Amino acid sequence: MTTLAPHATAPQTTTGPIDTRSALRLITCGSVDDGKSTLIGRLLVDSKAVLQDHLAGVQRHGQTDLALLTDGLSAEREQGITIDVAYRYFSTETRKFIIGDAPGHEQYTRNMVTAASSADAAVVLVDATKLAWADAALKLLPQTRRHSLLLKLLRVPSVVFAINKLDAVDDSQLAFEHIGAALREFAAQAGIPVTAVVPISALKGWNVVDASEQAGWCGYSGPTLLEILEGLPVTPADSTLPFAFAVQWVEKFSSSADTSQGRRVFWGRVATGGVQPGQPVRIMPNGQTAVVAQVLNHVRQPQAVLAGHSAGIVLDREVDVSRGDWLLADGEGEALSGSREIRATVAWLDDETLVPGRVYWALHGHRWVKARIKRIVHRLDIHTLAEEDATQLEPNAIGHIELTLQEPLATLPFDQSRALGSLVLVDTASHRTAGALLVQ
Repeated sequence: MTTLAPHATAPQTTTGPIDTRSALRLITCGSVDDGKSTLIGRLLVDSKAVLQDHLAGVQRHGQTDLALLTDGLSAEREQGITIDVAYRYFSTETRKFIIGDAPGHEQYTRNMVTAASSADAAVVLVDATKLAWADAALKLLPQTRRHSLLLKLLRVPSVVFAINKLDAVDDSQLAFEHIGAALREFAAQAGIPVTAVVPISALKGWNVVDASEQAGWCGYSGPTLLEILEGLPVTPADSTLPFAFAVQWVEKFSSSADTSQGRRVFWGRVATGGVQPGQPVRIMPNGQTAVVAQVLNHVRQPQAVLAGHSAGIVLDREVDVSRGDWLLADGEGEALSGSREIRATVAWLDDETLVPGRVYWALHGHRWVKARIKRIVHRLDIHTLAEEDATQLEPNAIGHIELTLQEPLATLPFDQSRALGSLVLVDTASHRTAGALLVQ
């Protein structure tokens, strides 16, 4: 029996050179009001990524409210909370960043999952003032634990814990020691790889971009948060796996007398492996085979394309291929064979309880199939990390399920491939995103 996240296989690592030059996609997450939006605002301001007229437009009660730089929805500004994921772009002399501000409210966990699914790194904010920091056996907030577990499930390679608002406690060094120890203990039990634990004050800017004005503040002498982020690697592409390609768009050629190849270009993004002319492929789900006649890159130039990049593929003959179909490497054994029975870890995001027997739409790549919940195997207790027998999953629960698909899908375990191992469940009536599935 495959276990839940606390004992799951660690994310794959690459044996090649670590890429720290490409743009880093990261998110901030954690419990509500822990300072995520303020932290991003501080990063933008101190890295000189905000114009003065923009700063002048985020005033509240005569003072600059850094959180307003990311909370752009009117409902967010009225309530002072983050509801949807807000993306901001900034750069330093050494690196570019795409940073997402994920909401902390439990009811918006689905938005956090969406942001984390494509992130290279995550900064988990922890508000020191909300914890019994003087107690060496303090307990972390449930949403801090939940978000951290979801980062583990979603294979976010780098996780940084930033302990915020330490300037507002009586003994900042003791608070940093106790909270840091609690975070490391929890991460060790859950199998979460921790890149760093850093004390910060997002409001005052200490240890965010610049070091604290107080030398040795909190007994910490390590790098600032931004210096840590500048050295983090991006997620390596799954280029060593068998070729897989989800068709997103079908383009028809103009009429041509050339019968040496098909007259349609299949556009999409290479999920795993790579593609080049002469490569045999199998179409999923109809099972037909063909040979790649031509490969175009994103600017329509003939070129072999690797995982993570967009491509246009022309086959050697006309075959029935539509949006949602998959082109798979042919002759690769059983690694990418289709299956109608799937066991998966699920992060349940719907407001309605998940029960066996219900039918949902499952989205894999760009393909939609009906999926029936066959059985709920376990539910994860986020407080004890124990796997409990369960007959249903409540909103925001994490658990194991088995489901039966109307049509076979070519999947791989999520710990091998993010693209082939992830599905989204959608309610057939309301069309709301109901759950994020990670194939075991």
